[in-house]
Amino acid sequence: MHKTREQYMNAFIAKARPHFAKIGSPIPERVRASIGFTSKGLRGKRIGECWDSLASGDATFEMFIVPSIEDPKRICGILTHELIHAAVGLAAGHGKEFKKVAVALGLEGKMTATSEGAEWHRWADPIIAKLGPLPHSKLQGHNGQKKQTTRMIKLSCECGFSCRTARANIVDDMICPTQCGGELVEG
Repeated sequence: MHKTREQYMNAFIAKARPHFAKIGSPIPERVRASIGFTSKGLRGKRIGECWDSLASGDATFEMFIVPSIEDPKRICGILTHELIHAAVGLAAGHGKEFKKVAVALGLEGKMTATSEGAEWHRWADPIIAKLGPLPHSKLQGHNGQKKQTTRMIKLSCECGFSCRTARANIVDDMICPTQCGGELVEG
């Protein structure tokens, strides 16, 4: 049904709007969702992030869900969490107002890391079923690149000279290349 992940997520937002409005916390008019890396990048621990409309060139709240998550229900649960940030304002953080809306929508657990409870599934699962398959596949690893295994080791001499080299290049009694003739040591 949906050709892109963004179409899917924005369709979920459209269908979630009445549920937010019903509890008195409407989703702002201008929101956009995407699957992509959060501001902390590949190594960050955040699985979702909401950017304030003030940061957007067209005054739109921007939500990002990390691409390492594949399950549509989990993605929509994280999206719900980020939509709450937009609805209550980012200044509210994960405080009382955030918690009130999260609980009313069926999110459970620690407010900084919510999970989808039975009440959330009651209203969200029918939406997800109608949306059809999510055109997304889990991204993992480092874009096919091998993890760096070589670390450069710093060698220094008491004269002040220093350099870096791979451990494989280090031999016993390395002599400083300057005129001092001292020994290069790690550190």
